[in-house]
Amino acid sequence: MPSKRRSRAASACPLITVAALATVSLVGCATNAPGADAADPGAIAERANVVGIAPDLVYTTEVDGYELQAQSVGPSAGAGISGTWFNYSTGTMLTIRTDRGEYTAAACEATPLWDASDLAVTCTEEEDGIWHRQGGAIHEYVAVRDEALILVTGMHNAPRDDLRTAARAVHVPSEAELQLLFSDLPTEAPQPVERGDLPENGDGAPVDPVGPGG
Repeated sequence: MPSKRRSRAASACPLITVAALATVSLVGCATNAPGADAADPGAIAERANVVGIAPDLVYTTEVDGYELQAQSVGPSAGAGISGTWFNYSTGTMLTIRTDRGEYTAAACEATPLWDASDLAVTCTEEEDGIWHRQGGAIHEYVAVRDEALILVTGMHNAPRDDLRTAARAVHVPSEAELQLLFSDLPTEAPQPVERGDLPENGDGAPVDPVGPGG
């Protein structure tokens, strides 16, 4: 009988160990899951659709020392979004603009710089999905995320390192970031204005009475 007890106890230990490891593994997966902090797609669509921005083109970024200027956020080219971050210590600015498309070396070189369309562009993919664009002393970055292209530009002598950091940090906003991103934009689509001085039938154009001369 004692041998049977030892056998049952011994067989129980591996089960407990496996269960404990499984629990640890599950906790680790939940903590490290990609995009775990991203806002719900439905919440993004609800805010973006109101102002004509495609939900899949809603991105944000973060760079130490820079603060998002909510009043700068709005629709960009096509159905993208644009927004500007300002550094109150240095006076420099970073702007992101999103769009769709495929990005290759040829496409990069054929696209003019945002602030200097007359300069020849040289392109380097510094790392997977992060492109550096340069024309003269002007630098830009493009981050490729799925089918979205996020252009990062600077103003007031924004350092190249800040542009690169912004490009690397591009991501789908969290719930809190989404609220800040759209905080200065309308929450409902504008309704058509109804005029009370127009007749129900016809276009309401004035009718000039016919005079004696016809």
